Amino acid sequence: MMALVLIALAAGAASAAMFAAVVSGEPISIILFCLAPLPLMAAAIGWGSFCVSLGGIAATICIGLIFGPLPSLIFAVAVALPAWWLGHLALLGRHPASTGLAASTAGPAESEIEWYPVGRILPWIAAFAALTMIAALLTLGPNVDDTMGALRDHLQRFLKAAYPELSGEIDQQIDMFVAAALAASTMVLTTALAFNLWLSAKLTAISGRLCRPWPDIMSVQLPPMTLVALCITIAFCFAEGLTATLARIVTASLAMTYALAGFAVLHTLTLALKSRPFWLGLTYAVVLVIGWPVIAVATLGLVDAVFGVRERFLRGRPPPLPTS
Repeated sequence: MMALVLIALAAGAASAAMFAAVVSGEPISIILFCLAPLPLMAAAIGWGSFCVSLGGIAATICIGLIFGPLPSLIFAVAVALPAWWLGHLALLGRHPASTGLAASTAGPAESEIEWYPVGRILPWIAAFAALTMIAALLTLGPNVDDTMGALRDHLQRFLKAAYPELSGEIDQQIDMFVAAALAASTMVLTTALAFNLWLSAKLTAISGRLCRPWPDIMSVQLPPMTLVALCITIAFCFAEGLTATLARIVTASLAMTYALAGFAVLHTLTLALKSRPFWLGLTYAVVLVIGWPVIAVATLGLVDAVFGVRERFLRGRPPPLPTS
């Protein structure tokens, strides 16, 4: 029990330190902030919900005592809560219903456990990313006008300092820059949460503490209602004021989940290519460096959700050759 408490406190301290690094203003602090849920997620997957709960509560209290209630609330919403819930979902499983003598004499084998699908975890990741972005915006002002005005001022100063030759164009198109910055930040947060969950699961698997089989990432399928939610939020993006701002944030987070599914589609469609590592590496590099090609990957994920591209491809492939 004492070892579990020490692990929880160590994970909480590491997450709190990574979260607090953003105060320094250094560029690397952004990376540390995005990786802040990692220690708590690893504790959740490796040692269970009690461990991450204890570590998250202790870290939240420490953040509150040092920096005040608002940073403490942001840490709880953006780091502790996602780490606890996503770690819980990653280990969520159930035994299939069984009847008769077999059910009374012995339970199902571990391989028969139905684990919570990874595709259903992705909408939760999108929800937490949107919630984190909204919480961050509320730190700029108490209402939507103050918030968007402060965001415009911050972004305008940054863009003019970075691109002084475009100061006139920046003033004219600042609203477009604000919308793009909101969408890009939300998509980065969504990707960071998904990466933290994957990396924490990989670390616990390497250490031998992962109690579920590694999922087939290439077969990830988003729930059908995710597409319905995306269409609804896109419609609300054409509203005004707070409604439009919130809808754009949620739209960006949901679109990023389809981009993650799109990468799974790419991994499937390139199975027959001998130069598969090259093309996949090139795709990841282009998306990472340029950014906007992620829209094409998200479109591929949407097309797969509607038309079942992966299923058609796998159905048309010849069966594998016998090994002996």
